[in-house]
Amino acid sequence: MWLTLNRVREAFHKELAQLGNQLSGMCELAADTMRRATTALLNGDVGLAEQVIEEDATLDRAGKACEGFAQSLLALQTPVASDLRAVLATLYCAVKVERMGGLAVNVAKLVRRNHPARVVPPDLEDQFREMGELDVRMCEHLSELVTGSAEGRFAELNRTDDAVDALHARILETVTGGDWPHGIPAAVNVALLARFYERFADQAVSVARRLEFAATGTLPTRPSFPGSLGFHR
Repeated sequence: MWLTLNRVREAFHKELAQLGNQLSGMCELAADTMRRATTALLNGDVGLAEQVIEEDATLDRAGKACEGFAQSLLALQTPVASDLRAVLATLYCAVKVERMGGLAVNVAKLVRRNHPARVVPPDLEDQFREMGELDVRMCEHLSELVTGSAEGRFAELNRTDDAVDALHARILETVTGGDWPHGIPAAVNVALLARFYERFADQAVSVARRLEFAATGTLPTRPSFPGSLGFHR
């Protein structure tokens, strides 16, 4: 009997590892989507923007597959507390990572909508390049946390999120200043873009928070930032 139970547990943990690999793959997809969307933005590459938009369904399918597998584990297995936290955390995180991909797609949509004009004025390119790099780095870290150790890593990503928030605030201060030279439509586009990058980072921190909870049983606290701009959130 004990041998049978041990084999059942071993099989379940293999499936749990497979679930983690699926979520990790989703994080890699979201990171790549934001990386390419930022390249399209800074280069005015509408062809690349179109590719990012067209491939949005890939991450959606990965999310549905991950959620379906997690639900099947809940239905067919009887996970103990730590395993149950891991499965439920995956369900939560898969939704968040899908939203991150959607925010990156929103960047690409603005590139397409404004083509052949550039969305970002030259004097703000460095700030958006930095925001994009920080977002991608956060998402790549999430991929590592899913299959590695997440304990204590929430604080690290939260600090990176603070850096993104600071850039977001600086950009908004620039576009709302009295010496903004690019007009109202450009200001609206830049504010939207900054919000997409800020929300991407915010979602990444939410994922890291839930992953740490799955690892430790303690949910780290952080401030929440509501918001909706009619695009993917």
